[in-house]
Amino acid sequence: MKVPTNKPKKKKKGKFRIGLAPGALVFTGDQKIETVDISILSYDEEALIEEKATLDQLPEILKAKKKVLWIDIDGLHEVAILEKVGAMFGLHKLTLEDILNVDQRPKMEVFDDYIFAVLKMIKSHSPESEIEEEQISFILMDDVLITFQEKKGDVFNYVRERIVEFKGNIRKRSGDYLLYALLDAVIDNYFLVLENVGEKIDLLEARALNDPDTDTLNQLYRQRREMAELRRTVYPLREVIGGFDKYAEHKISPETKPFMRDLYENTIQVIETLEVFRDMSSGVLDLYMNSLSNKMNNVMKVLTIISTIFIPLSFVAGVYGMNFEHMPELHWRYGYFYVLAGMATATIGMLFYFRWKKWI
Repeated sequence: MKVPTNKPKKKKKGKFRIGLAPGALVFTGDQKIETVDISILSYDEEALIEEKATLDQLPEILKAKKKVLWIDIDGLHEVAILEKVGAMFGLHKLTLEDILNVDQRPKMEVFDDYIFAVLKMIKSHSPESEIEEEQISFILMDDVLITFQEKKGDVFNYVRERIVEFKGNIRKRSGDYLLYALLDAVIDNYFLVLENVGEKIDLLEARALNDPDTDTLNQLYRQRREMAELRRTVYPLREVIGGFDKYAEHKISPETKPFMRDLYENTIQVIETLEVFRDMSSGVLDLYMNSLSNKMNNVMKVLTIISTIFIPLSFVAGVYGMNFEHMPELHWRYGYFYVLAGMATATIGMLFYFRWKKWI
């Protein structure tokens, strides 16, 4: 199967931020949807409320909420809306700044009234497709969870299905368990992406071994850049997930702590898998260089054999090409044919010798 040639992605340039005061609210990404969309999911064991909402409806929704309330906000480009949400829930200016900065390094912070976590959600539909990356932020306040995404579409459909259809124990648990379920969905999707990365590396390895051309080299360098970006995205996850058990112990219920520890182990597994694939990518590049060198050696061997065969033939032709008047066999009737026969015999003899020595 041939890996298609993809154009390298252009690195996104963030907006100018130098000189701004701490907590200045500037959206550093690109607008990906037309309007900000707010989805509400409020539930307990007996009832469920699922609806779209506006910013003005949020205070009434907070009053009428069930045991757990999940507010999902899609779209970060309208800074004024994010500022109003921050004022409504008492979010720190630096928290809002981190939400709007889509190049933010994954991290987790504990405030007096809430837990803030930000990480990258990645997607890859096939081994040939590029990895899509989106920043997602979580705010947990008691049993109210707010998520901020750059656009619609995420990896939480299975979690929503469990809530709506009353599957599992999620409807019986508190808001911190909902946070765990969403984080778990993000981490599980990392395994799917890494599976596609592994298949892509296998395809590139086959190409590097059988067809080490320039296009293969370009693919390998793009793969190395992709692995570097993944490493930058994945490595901080260990601090983020571990922080819930280390720094937010008083905000995570005892029932949810074992799940968070299990999620931490999954994160370590993701990091170890990424390291294996990173080493494999470097190994494929070495394989490419060795295959290219071997291919060049084979070409040089063929050219050397051809040159070696023509050395005695050139010698004979050079001798009989000298313009001396008195040369043996110069006027012999069958001399030309005997010389050709001798040259052919020498050529065949050398070919048999090379074959016997296993040079060809």
